[in-house]
Amino acid sequence: MNEATYQKQLIQWLLQDQQRMQILQIAADFCENNHLTEWGLAAGFVRNLVWDHLHNYTDATALNDIDLIYFNSANTLEHIDLKFEQELKQRLNINWSVKNQARMHIRNHDLPYKNIADAISYWPEVETGVAVLIRHHQIEIIAPFGLASLFKGHISLNAKRPKPKVFQQRIQQKRWLAQWPNLQVKLR
Repeated sequence: MNEATYQKQLIQWLLQDQQRMQILQIAADFCENNHLTEWGLAAGFVRNLVWDHLHNYTDATALNDIDLIYFNSANTLEHIDLKFEQELKQRLNINWSVKNQARMHIRNHDLPYKNIADAISYWPEVETGVAVLIRHHQIEIIAPFGLASLFKGHISLNAKRPKPKVFQQRIQQKRWLAQWPNLQVKLR
């Protein structure tokens, strides 16, 4: 399969998932109303969907939280994110995690990120660094590493964040191999 095929498959799976589409539409409306032009739903929102399909699970794995990321270098105050989380929770009572990626480089001891794609390209696992959004009634995918590794069922250490200890801790704490036993860990 090539990247275009992976993207089409991911979009099809999203369209078939009523809960994810509802959350995606709420996020799209919220971001539009708040003039957030660069945003996405990331991490487990996308990763878990693909891993569930790779394991032929008929019921989706529960979403522990919804990671809404955005990029706004003009206002990087953390309390804005907390305010956004509360506003989103009023629209849909789930655990929203909102993070302006324009400030996350400080926490991660990186150079400033240029945009969302740059920010998620530093996340610990390659497969977590994928985001989706709706723009002009179309689903768009942000995947700086592409989707091949995700669709192959890998959990890969990100060479841009070479912290194997953190990587292994995340695999253990999140219980990914217990939830999706066919995944393959890649430390390269």
